[in-house]
Amino acid sequence: MEVEERLNEVLSRIRASEKSGNRPENAVSLVAVSKTFDAETIRPVIEAGQRVFGENRVQEAQAKWPALKRETPDIELHLIGPLQSNKAADAVALFDVIETIDREKIARAVAAEMKRQGRDIRLYVQVNTGLEPQKAGIAPEDAAAFVALCRDELALNIEGLMCIPPFDENPGPHFALLAKLAGQCGLSRLSMGMSGDFETAIAFGATGVRVGSAIFGAR
Repeated sequence: MEVEERLNEVLSRIRASEKSGNRPENAVSLVAVSKTFDAETIRPVIEAGQRVFGENRVQEAQAKWPALKRETPDIELHLIGPLQSNKAADAVALFDVIETIDREKIARAVAAEMKRQGRDIRLYVQVNTGLEPQKAGIAPEDAAAFVALCRDELALNIEGLMCIPPFDENPGPHFALLAKLAGQCGLSRLSMGMSGDFETAIAFGATGVRVGSAIFGAR
């Protein structure tokens, strides 16, 4: 199956999940995760109409996306991997959305860079719903206070929450927890669900799903 066919299949599954969950049509956006794939592999997906993409590493994204964004200026690029503070300047310059704000040091670095560069990019707070020590994200019980800090003290545009459930657990309870936390924080956007579980995420209220291998194939 060609990449364009796989993209259309994923989009059809998203629309079907919206319908079965009584969600409005186009309530869920697709972030096509292009990490590890080169520009030549990504271009056919852009040509098929996809405009929102996700990358895990700042340095890898810098190698391919400036040229692709010049070719197609309406592309929206999301950082969906962990951000180190020493990469904050590069991330703010390149990405339109950062989904992985997860600690005060990063929030302050991004706030400073946005002010310095005159960019107002959209941000998500990553929540470690499984409290996994090896995984980035703020603890669920700290999420509300952290969102308040980002908004009130740092004047950051926090528009939603993001999570990556433990791979060996039922993702449903993690998606339900993220939706509950978003409600407590007054946030309407939920980035959750990947190739193996995005339909479940949509049932729990996802507004953005991050799908890579189902579109681009195995890495």
